[in-house]
Amino acid sequence: MFTVTTVNVNGLRAAAKKGFGPWLTATGADVVCLQEVRAELAQLPAEVREPEGWHTVHAPSSAKGRSGVAVYSRQEPERVRVGFGSAEFDTSGRYVEVDLPGVTVASLYLPSGEVGTERQAEKDRFCKEFLDYLVDLRARTAAEGREALVCGDWNIAHREADLKNWKANTKNSGFLPEERAWLSRVFDEAGYVDVVRALHPDVAGPYSWWSYRGKAFDNDAGWRIDYVVATPGIAARADRAVVERAADYTLRWSDHAPVTVTFRV
Repeated sequence: MFTVTTVNVNGLRAAAKKGFGPWLTATGADVVCLQEVRAELAQLPAEVREPEGWHTVHAPSSAKGRSGVAVYSRQEPERVRVGFGSAEFDTSGRYVEVDLPGVTVASLYLPSGEVGTERQAEKDRFCKEFLDYLVDLRARTAAEGREALVCGDWNIAHREADLKNWKANTKNSGFLPEERAWLSRVFDEAGYVDVVRALHPDVAGPYSWWSYRGKAFDNDAGWRIDYVVATPGIAARADRAVVERAADYTLRWSDHAPVTVTFRV
């Protein structure tokens, strides 16, 4: 079996103080993809920056204290790529990928956006460039006889089933019609598979993010915005997908929960 976990840590230094370390020690994942690390390497404790038993690749943002992605793998990567060939986004800490035997695994932190602001325009520009890259990635990995997994915080809820209060969010970033249409293109045109939804086709969620405000977590008023997106070959071998939702609000070390998928190999 091959197990991949993705989680937005909402600041790795803060998560490390709340329980990320024990979670990482206990996980059975072969690869862990992190988003919103929000730290330079020198700012991270050694046991988090390079934990025993893991090979780590960090891609911090050039804007200090923002974004940042990482991949932790049990096996040493054969190749590492930071960014996706974008003049605007390659130093923004939003994409890193590693080649492992037979599979390329990427950690993605797609911009969050805010309607009517430059942040939304930035998100739109990112999506346009990134879709082109996803098409290229699928073609390249297929030519190499490899599969691909793009794991991370995509910051878009694709369907009504992917967020609790969808009616109140139809004009908000993360559930805009044009964002959802773009994500449909990732699946329908670029040919990738939303693995969690494929394994759980008829359920609400399972949600992976809950606001710290109010009682969103207690009421399970969440969003499913953390995805494991896969090329069809490996997607067909997905055996199990779970959201590792904390048992209690006080046990959370991020406002996101780890999303874990196990594949047959």
